[in-house]
Amino acid sequence: MSKPIVAIVGRPNVGKSTLFNALAGEMISIVKDTPGVTRDRIYADVSWLNHTFTLIDTGGIEPDSKDIILSQMREQAQIAMDTADVIIFITDVRQGLVDADAKVADMLRRSHKPVILVVNKVDNFEKFMPDVYEFYNLGIGDPVPISAGSRLGIGDMLEEVVKHFGELNTEEEEDDRPRVAIVGKPNVGKSSIINKLLGENRVIVSNIAGTTRDAVDTEIVRNGREYIFIDTAGLRRKSKIKEELERYSIIRTVTAVERADVVVIVIDAVEGVTEQDAKIAGIAHDRGKGIIVAVNKWDAIEKTDKTIYEYTRKVREILSFMSYAEIMFISAQTGQRLNKLFDMIDIIIQNQNMRIGTGVLNEIMAEAIALQQPPSDKGKRLKLYYITQVAVKPPTFVIFVNDKELMHFSYTRYIENKVREAFGFKGTALKFLIRERKEK
Repeated sequence: MSKPIVAIVGRPNVGKSTLFNALAGEMISIVKDTPGVTRDRIYADVSWLNHTFTLIDTGGIEPDSKDIILSQMREQAQIAMDTADVIIFITDVRQGLVDADAKVADMLRRSHKPVILVVNKVDNFEKFMPDVYEFYNLGIGDPVPISAGSRLGIGDMLEEVVKHFGELNTEEEEDDRPRVAIVGKPNVGKSSIINKLLGENRVIVSNIAGTTRDAVDTEIVRNGREYIFIDTAGLRRKSKIKEELERYSIIRTVTAVERADVVVIVIDAVEGVTEQDAKIAGIAHDRGKGIIVAVNKWDAIEKTDKTIYEYTRKVREILSFMSYAEIMFISAQTGQRLNKLFDMIDIIIQNQNMRIGTGVLNEIMAEAIALQQPPSDKGKRLKLYYITQVAVKPPTFVIFVNDKELMHFSYTRYIENKVREAFGFKGTALKFLIRERKEK
């Protein structure tokens, strides 16, 4: 089940980033008084009580003039409506209700998505409450007064947000079809791949970066099995502003990856692996998804007998943090190896759901310890007592040790490699949690 997605929308300087940071629990967005400086991290995973969700800061409004603020707010609202399950619409009690708020409220109301209207900068409830009531005029429900800076009222706001999660989960649990997100930079051929798999031009393809408007879900049936492909080409504007383009594509990527079981990262063979590819891959890796790196336009490369090995080495080098990812060389144009994509997806989904008995895991661990002594520090040696698998998607293991501090990540990786040697786990991340158990 994917995490719900909550987006924050609002005018410049109403406190979007302050709220984002308060919820994310760390200074992620840059907060300055110059409107339009939210440039940094766009999303964060937030846990509250027993709920976890992905929070997105739509940001990105440069206030050159009133019309531009409004058009960019509309754009933000549009992104939120396309990608979020719940929208937090943030306003400012000190600036009061302004025209742009009313126009955006109007859009949000028509989207039929749950909207939580938040009135920020209410540092003193008694003093500001009469001003909060003015926001009822927006006609999108009860305003929730908060102060993101002083962290007042945030619990009440989150209570309103999580009320809407229940409806989302029931719909998804009934649908157990494999979900595959096709992600990558603009123009690497994501839509062309889906069109080729479908055998019809359902997704608009053109050479202008950013022509696919939204993340589109496409159902493809192969050998009687249904798959849902999520196409994230979704860049809404043909903008020259690279940062904005990148920001929107990352928002789309996060939301698509969140909903997927397997993520296909498409790379342009002609251009090679870039830093932005690594950034996109990192999002899928952090979320423990199954991963295929598809090198597209392979037909456009002049080859010798060494080309594939050299290319694989380069990809592995730049994406060294996910050595488990499967690499495929394909061509959406000619259809080369596209059929093999489904076989690989099936294998990865199987691996993501693989469970291994505790007895077998402990045998592997005992053998690994015998081959390579655990590290020690200041005369104290690390002891590994026990390992067990606690979850799937991604397969998650808990190792009980005498002292967490001694369990260096390189030794955890060594154990992971031993588990992979025994069971493969091709294409899927593994998670290892280290727990301390005091010696009796």
